[in-house]
Amino acid sequence: MGLDAWLALSLLAGCVALTARGRLAADFVFPAALVAAVLLRLLPIDEAIKGFANPGLIAVAALYVVAAGLRETGAIDALVQRLFGHPQTVRSAQARLLLPVAGLSAFVANTPIVAGLLPAVSSWARNHGISPSKLMMLLSYGAILGGTVTLLGTSTNLVMAGLLKDQGIVLNLFTQTPIALPAALAGIAFCLLAGRKLLPERLAASDSFRNPREYTVEMLVAADSPLAGQSIADAGLRHLSGLYLMEIVRDGRVLAAIGPEERLGIGDRLIFTGVVSAISELRRLRGLVPATDQIFKLNGRAQGRRLVEVVIGSQNPLCGKTIREGRFRNHYNAAVIALARDGARLNEKLGDVQLHEADTLLLETDENFLEQHRMSRDFLLINAIDGSEPPRHEKAGLAWAGVAAMVVLTSLNLVDVLTGTLLCALFMVGSGCCSMAGARASIDLQVLAVLGAALGLGAAVEKTGAARGLAEGLLSLGADQPWLLLILVYALTCVLTEALSNGAAAVIAFSVTTGLVERLGYNLLPFAMAILIAASASFLTPIGYQTNLMVQAAGGYRFGDYARLGAPLTLVVAAVALGLIPMVWPLLG
Repeated sequence: MGLDAWLALSLLAGCVALTARGRLAADFVFPAALVAAVLLRLLPIDEAIKGFANPGLIAVAALYVVAAGLRETGAIDALVQRLFGHPQTVRSAQARLLLPVAGLSAFVANTPIVAGLLPAVSSWARNHGISPSKLMMLLSYGAILGGTVTLLGTSTNLVMAGLLKDQGIVLNLFTQTPIALPAALAGIAFCLLAGRKLLPERLAASDSFRNPREYTVEMLVAADSPLAGQSIADAGLRHLSGLYLMEIVRDGRVLAAIGPEERLGIGDRLIFTGVVSAISELRRLRGLVPATDQIFKLNGRAQGRRLVEVVIGSQNPLCGKTIREGRFRNHYNAAVIALARDGARLNEKLGDVQLHEADTLLLETDENFLEQHRMSRDFLLINAIDGSEPPRHEKAGLAWAGVAAMVVLTSLNLVDVLTGTLLCALFMVGSGCCSMAGARASIDLQVLAVLGAALGLGAAVEKTGAARGLAEGLLSLGADQPWLLLILVYALTCVLTEALSNGAAAVIAFSVTTGLVERLGYNLLPFAMAILIAASASFLTPIGYQTNLMVQAAGGYRFGDYARLGAPLTLVVAAVALGLIPMVWPLLG
């Protein structure tokens, strides 16, 4: 290899080392390394920025919008409650997560599975008192393992199918299943056995800034509520992190010390106390509405409403009056949803609470409230709550229909993955399942910056000949022993997939292996299957696979956290796959 090749490898190694130490953000390190590659003339600028126009990266951005549509309609929340249930232990939660996710990912591309489930799994974990760091990595790993089982699970499988077709070998939907299914099951079993100890206990990035202020809030079981007749536990109100159901008011009677078997009835008033993030999640439950007549008289569309925190100032004209006496809604065109005062629990009905200076109110407002009152002396502070818009439950079916159409169209190869995801994203916005503001806010620029820059660095490694030089040198070590060559092909692909994109790793490993296998007279298919499994089995770093990067912030993970579980998991999957491949397909042609 020449000097350029060694420089490219040094830049890539430097990115991994700096990111692993955790002192610099990955979305700074990788773009900076890409700029350095251009300055060193390892590749021209037009090739360096091609990664940001990569179809896979654009598809990931579109999938964030698809996921936002599912989230804003409450479609994902309902699925999670039905599919995952109410686990009693961390291991039970991990099993309830891993098995369905892997099963779905076998037949639906794994990236949209993770994008769609990410926010709902985060809420589900908090509501059951489980650290998201014990689940988020498994969400990615389960999707990766399931994605290897059939040809539809990941785009890498389709890339390999195309490469093999050029060699006269046609793969069907289940060609790799005899190898991939046992490997996936072994990987899932290992995660369940070791995940509790090897996964770290971390705070998610959002939890570091959680507001500990405690509110009192009243919710009403609506007339058409699907929760009517359900017990407190079955309705999901028993396990709400940061929220406590104090009492139920039913037909003028107060029910205190409520047990989990107490059944809800239409018209029940539920009195909760909790933090603002939990109240925001509570409002996403279908069939519960704020227990105040104010809310139904607000001007403006329901979709335009949001939660806003305000602190009452000394010059507020409503100080000393109750919320009802002061006619708060008429005065500010905003409904008081909850109130916090010095951390104390309030026993009066919300409308009968007398407002004091420095009271903190949680309001449901229209979209103009912030601009109208930002400079007002009535409030000491005004703060909008992100993601607090009420779900569009009536459009949940429409959102699922859009996702189903995307899956069918891409699975049958009627459209490519990029076209399918873009069409679905446009459908989500055009049909009203997702607002334009929600679509913009949903796109994680940090993930896209790292992915785009990593693809550019991968191009530099490939263009300078570093990848091919390392590959040929490594594979030549086992040329005279087919079983050793199989292991080296698998190992090479694992290394490449952590440094490059999965598709690029598969293409490079396949191109190098094909010539060597043909020259030695070995059977190509078993070596191709080793590449197919290894290209997706990326568990060592957050940058190796896009779903690993997508869950990093939600789980609060550091760079090195992945290898703790990922390194032994890689060995487990490799051992099963490499042990079975020669049994299914002979290595000698």
